[in-house]
Amino acid sequence: MNLSKGYLLALVVAFGALSLLLVLPFAQYVLVAVLIAYILHPLQERLESRTSPTVSALALVLLATAGFVVPFVLMLGVVVDSATRIVEGFDPESVQLAELERIIAERTGMQVDLTSELTTSGQEVGLVVLQQSPNAFTTITHTLIGLGLAIFLVYYLLKDGRAFVDWVRETTPLPADVQDDFYRELNAVMWAVLVGHVLIAIVQGVIAGAGLIATGVPNGIFWTFVMIVLALIPLVGAFLVWGPAVVYLALTGEPFLAVALFVYSAIVVSISDDYLRPIVVDRYAELSPAIIILGVLGGAYAFGIMGLFFGPVILGAFAATLSVVNEHYHRLEAEQASG
Repeated sequence: MNLSKGYLLALVVAFGALSLLLVLPFAQYVLVAVLIAYILHPLQERLESRTSPTVSALALVLLATAGFVVPFVLMLGVVVDSATRIVEGFDPESVQLAELERIIAERTGMQVDLTSELTTSGQEVGLVVLQQSPNAFTTITHTLIGLGLAIFLVYYLLKDGRAFVDWVRETTPLPADVQDDFYRELNAVMWAVLVGHVLIAIVQGVIAGAGLIATGVPNGIFWTFVMIVLALIPLVGAFLVWGPAVVYLALTGEPFLAVALFVYSAIVVSISDDYLRPIVVDRYAELSPAIIILGVLGGAYAFGIMGLFFGPVILGAFAATLSVVNEHYHRLEAEQASG
């Protein structure tokens, strides 16, 4: 390697490291933007045939924003309504602190002033909240900036995505057919994880939520949303909600409903995961369940909530890379030797 090439590589490494430092604080939002743009790209191509890329990208960004904001506002309304009903239904006299103090004194021989303890605890909680308020403000500000950045990135990825892909293809030192194979494998992995992982999680969460609503578990819609998120985690997933719901029904004097919910969830919800997921994943790419599980858990640790999706994609992309290397490596080596 001569001095000029070494200097150029050093510049690439230096500016690449500096660019990474700029991206890392907003990595979650960048990943969100990439995911949304990838999902909306087929619609962008169809709309571009009827209007300009700018107009179509703007329309899809507005659609995606509404698709996120409206469900979020609705779920926030459900949470606030549930919390309000809990507070309104709380009867201080039903707590019977004096009776609890008497029982504690009889059983342990210790005199306890629960009212004073609750007051002190409330003051300590208020102090902690006051101390953490600057951090909360910083977090809210960072979130708002990140969401704004994600929206702009989605717009420009849709509008200039084709030009960006062309630039990547031109600057990548690989023949066109090798790149075609690699991007084909990567696209199959992306759709396998998106449809076979995310879509199945939504289906599983909705099916499990129907059981909660049918058996009269409070705030069934809210817990359905929670189960959709938890269903992204293999093995446990929605069980973290419907399991305690079964216990709740049993403790509240509804043993028949508890058994019915248990049987329904253990059979129907499990079938939706055990059978639909392999069928859908095999439809798009041959991804082992081990890759999904390892990718989800490892991705959550490495990338946060977006790692639930990008973790399996990274492992799948690694497997796709090895496949492309195995297919083309010796040919490329021979071409380089002959050239």
